[in-house]
Amino acid sequence: MTIENILTEIQQAITNQSGQAIFSRSFIQSAFDAGEARANELGVGVTMCVTDANANPIMLYHMPNANLVSLELAPKKAWSAIAMKMPTKEISEQVQPGAPLYDMSTMLTGKLVTFAGGIPLTTHDTIIGGVGVSGGSVEEDQSICQTIVTKILEGVQ
Repeated sequence: MTIENILTEIQQAITNQSGQAIFSRSFIQSAFDAGEARANELGVGVTMCVTDANANPIMLYHMPNANLVSLELAPKKAWSAIAMKMPTKEISEQVQPGAPLYDMSTMLTGKLVTFAGGIPLTTHDTIIGGVGVSGGSVEEDQSICQTIVTKILEGVQ
């Protein structure tokens, strides 16, 4: 496979069916609007973060009624989902005493989040980014995060 083919596949992976780049401000804003609507349904304020595949934040939104700690945790959840190549809710069982990755979270000086609210954005078996949500209970964060992921991946080729 040539570099041109690889670049073409990457471009196809990060555009929706209408050709709009899924990491454009307007596209992520629509996903955040869906996330905020879900947060409002649940009666919780959250911080939402979308990153690229290298875990660089693309957009972050802190709802006015969100806890301050959520500003720190939402990007870490997105990073953790990308770094571990799995939703953060699945990391917890891996880092328990006696589990294969026990003590990993302490080795990463608090960077790894091991509870729900982070999901990698995956298309065509390729991680193209991550979403992290923090501010509610882990169940609320997971639900809002899934809403954002679903909106972003809606119609991706």
